[in-house]
Amino acid sequence: MRRRIAILFGGRSAEHEVSVVSARSVMDALDPGRYEVIPIGVTREGRWQLVPGGPAALAAGPPGHLPRVTEASGPEVALDQEPGSQTLVAEDGSRTPIDVVFPVMHGPYGEDGSIQGFLEVAGVPYVGAGVLASAVGMDKAVQKVLFRAAGIPVVEHEVVLEREWEEDPEAVEAGAEHLGYPLFAKPASLGSSVGVTKVHGRADLRGALERAFRYGRKALLERAVEGGRELEVAVLGNDDPVASVAGEIVPRHEFYSYEAKYLDEKGAELLIPANVSPEILEETQRLAVAAFLAVDGAGMARLDFFLRPSGDVLINEINTIPGFTQISMYPKLWAASGLSYPELIDRLVELAVERHERERKKGTGLDP
Repeated sequence: MRRRIAILFGGRSAEHEVSVVSARSVMDALDPGRYEVIPIGVTREGRWQLVPGGPAALAAGPPGHLPRVTEASGPEVALDQEPGSQTLVAEDGSRTPIDVVFPVMHGPYGEDGSIQGFLEVAGVPYVGAGVLASAVGMDKAVQKVLFRAAGIPVVEHEVVLEREWEEDPEAVEAGAEHLGYPLFAKPASLGSSVGVTKVHGRADLRGALERAFRYGRKALLERAVEGGRELEVAVLGNDDPVASVAGEIVPRHEFYSYEAKYLDEKGAELLIPANVSPEILEETQRLAVAAFLAVDGAGMARLDFFLRPSGDVLINEINTIPGFTQISMYPKLWAASGLSYPELIDRLVELAVERHERERKKGTGLDP
C-alpha cells in the first residue's frame, strides 16, 4: 500500500517562501508508486490550506520574489485532535487519513519545535528532529552552549538581548569590541541568512542590531572568520547517525546572504566534495555527528563549519530542517555520498516511522 504523506510547507516565519521552494523539490522526488502526497500549505497567519497541485501551483509574484501560501491557495484543513487519529479534516467535513507528516517549514513556528510538539501531542509520525533538538537547533545562542559543553569548538560570539540594547546601547557596543571588525550580527532564532548583516565598523553596528531585532528579542554577534572557508556536512539517522562527505560554499556576494542563496542563481559556487585533506574531512564529520548527538537530533540535520587557514575547524550552527531546493547542499551532499534524492526521502520517512514506533511502545504511566 502507498503511504499517505502530508507535506507541510510555508508557515509564519520570514523563511516562508524558501519553505515553499523546498517543498516543491521534496514532492518532485517522491515516488508516486510508493506515496500519495497531500500538500498542505500554511499561510503566514498559520492557517492550513490543502493546495491542489502542490507548491508548483502557487504564484511566484513579482520578479525576484518567491511563491507564498495564501487563503486562496486551497480549502482549509485541520488535523484531528484525537490522539492517534492521524486524520486531516476538511471544511466540508471530509476526512483523510495520513501516515506521516514531512514538515518542510523553515524558521520559527515550524523548525523550532512548535509544529513538532503539536504532532507529538496528536500522535502523528513526522520526519526530522523532535521538540528538544528542533528548539535548540533554532536558537543559535543556546546550541553554542551545548556544543561547548560537548567539547566542540565554536566561533567567538556575544549574545545580546533587545532589552539590553534598548537600555544601554553604548555598553553593548563596547562589549562587542573584543570580537573585532568585521563581525556578523544576526537574529538568534532564524535561518536562511534572513536579517544577517556583515558589520565593518562600530558605526554600522547600531543599524545591524536593529535589523536583527526585527525578527526576535535575542541577537548574536559573531567574530568573522577572515580568510576561512565555509564547509557543510549532512547528517542522517536517529541514534546511530552517519555523516556525508563535506561540501564547500564559495559566495560570490560579500557573504552567503539570503540573496546569494535563493534569489541569485550565481550567488555562490557549491563545491562537492570539498577539496580538503582526509584528516580535515574526518574531523569535520566527527564534529558533525557529535553536534547532532549533543542536541539529541533525529532524522536529519546539516552542520555548518568554518575552516580557518590554520586548519582548525569551528562549528557555526546546526540546521534541523535544512533546505531541500534543487540547489540546496543537504540533498547534494548525500547524492555525492551515494544516496540519491528519492532514496534520501525514502530513508527520512523510514526513520520517522521507526522513531515513532519506538516512542509509542514506551509507557506513559507509573509502573504498577
